[in-house]
Amino acid sequence: MLSLVLVAPYAAVGGLCTLLYFFVFPFIEYIRDPKGLRKYPNLHPISGMSVLPFMFMASRGARSQELSELHKKSPVIRTGPNTLSYGDVRAIKDIYGHNTKASKDPSYIVSAGTHYHLADVVDRADHARKRKVLSSAYALKNLETWEYKVSDKIERLVKHLDKCCTAAPVSGGRAFVPSSEDLTVDIRAWINFFTLDAMADIGLSEKLGFLDKGNDICVAERKDGSTFECGLRDALYPLAIKQCMVLWNYEWFPIINKLVDVFPYFRNLQKKGDAWEHIIWRRSSERLRRYEAGEKLNDFFQALMEDKNGRPNNLEFGEIAAEVNIMMNAGTVTTAIAITNVLYQLIRHPEAMAKLREEIDGVLGPDEIVASYDTVKHLPYLRACLDESLRILPPTPHGLPRQTPPEGMEILGEWVPGNTLVSISAYVAHHDESVFPQPHKFIPERFLGEAGKELGPYFITFSAGARSCIGRNISYLEQTKALATLVHRYDFALPYPDWEPKRFESMNHILGEMPIKIWRRSFDG
Repeated sequence: MLSLVLVAPYAAVGGLCTLLYFFVFPFIEYIRDPKGLRKYPNLHPISGMSVLPFMFMASRGARSQELSELHKKSPVIRTGPNTLSYGDVRAIKDIYGHNTKASKDPSYIVSAGTHYHLADVVDRADHARKRKVLSSAYALKNLETWEYKVSDKIERLVKHLDKCCTAAPVSGGRAFVPSSEDLTVDIRAWINFFTLDAMADIGLSEKLGFLDKGNDICVAERKDGSTFECGLRDALYPLAIKQCMVLWNYEWFPIINKLVDVFPYFRNLQKKGDAWEHIIWRRSSERLRRYEAGEKLNDFFQALMEDKNGRPNNLEFGEIAAEVNIMMNAGTVTTAIAITNVLYQLIRHPEAMAKLREEIDGVLGPDEIVASYDTVKHLPYLRACLDESLRILPPTPHGLPRQTPPEGMEILGEWVPGNTLVSISAYVAHHDESVFPQPHKFIPERFLGEAGKELGPYFITFSAGARSCIGRNISYLEQTKALATLVHRYDFALPYPDWEPKRFESMNHILGEMPIKIWRRSFDG
């Protein structure tokens, strides 16, 4: 009884502190409005006091689509006490342009490991150093010398798809529905096997062999040297899914990230995601051992470790592992999503597929298997199809967050106070009807000619400015070769005409399975 009497005051004080910190103080700050943000429409009535509504929106897995609808009513929406979302494409230059004063916001720091990779480093000087080190590795001339590695993986993909081919339908057309027995391949999985195998070879001269095995089981290594096997894709996505739900309060993220593990769903995501660190540790350690043993290999890792004159860059192992991490993560996920999406769009739009085939057939012979990049890289309709698919369904729709400088800055001609978090989602920008009429329709022709070039400043699939994606060249190389090869060699059908894959937005638009019927094209007549 005495213990209860002693504990009660402490419980009361704790409850009062909780009430004050999470409810009273936010309300007072909202009323005080020191930054003048109350003038912006709220995502939710309490968004000026809490990020919870935005977290709940993220948990539904369609954050950017929901924002896109909300931005039809307002170009700026307050999504949290200190956070603004923009829906006007003119804000792209202000927030992400080369001369912007905005910097990456704290989310990149709180979610990073012990060392930063190029995509999450915030400090401008450190970013410039990293960009200089990595620019030669990602230069187009380097990538084209590595094309044979991509070709090898496409050959292996084709070898499997040939085995999956079924008989051509007697009558096709828009209403064609294949039998369930003819849905012989999950093209989503096999495109991901392709990008993972290709990037491991390009980056680390490692043969993962997913396309040969038909699965993504690989060896992971703990820091104590013990090893185990796990599915790479099972480990690749869970932490991104978890973070998209709980990251938004940066101050409390480290604590919240651990507290939510009391729930089995989040605990399972964390457990699966932890394996990713061990997968990267294995890849980095094995490749470093080969480098230290004197192997001179034609890959990204060699370019990472030494400059073009052979002088060592003297990177710490943590930084090496961080760059391998982003290469094997962002360098494979987004490209796999992009290729799957454009194939999906073309199957849904047979008139576009026919037009693309005519262009590709004009430069590839009936017996050519893997499209040469030099042959197809300048095909205008092929590139237009890729870009239109990247526009309508950007693999990374998430509004990449930035922070205004301490002294504040101007966005859309209006002053935004310092240390305010701002962003514009690629999905939202790409569905701005003032720039992209009929934004939900797949219209590759919009990217052709001079009119297509004028869309460049508003096309932010790879972000924009100094922090734009350094890997866009290798992504386009893989997308271009793979799509040209597949469209030239095969025909496809979805489970039914209006079938859609499941999608969940974390930072990326994660795709579910995409079973298809596939058959060889006939070049007779």
